[in-house]
Amino acid sequence: MTRKPGRDRPEYWSDEVTRTSDALDLEEGIFATDDPRRIAESLKHSAEASDRRKGTPYQSAMSMLTFYVNRAGTNLSDERREVLEKAKVELRHLFGRDGD
Repeated sequence: MTRKPGRDRPEYWSDEVTRTSDALDLEEGIFATDDPRRIAESLKHSAEASDRRKGTPYQSAMSMLTFYVNRAGTNLSDERREVLEKAKVELRHLFGRDGD
């Protein structure tokens, strides 16, 4: 963790990854959305549109969602965690991975 000049809060590497991910172009504010289906659809669209990802669209989308949940850690409220966990279920459904 480092501090950039003129910043009041520390800069975390995970914040940089979320903002500048080379694999996916994320819709701004998508993780703040309260609709799990919309989150999943946005991630799916971003993953399928990307030509920079290393894995499959499903892997990239699920990895970004899981990364975000893990990054938030204990700062994530129970309500937000529930929305994001439901987004994982929706993402599996959208990719036809219901049985996985």
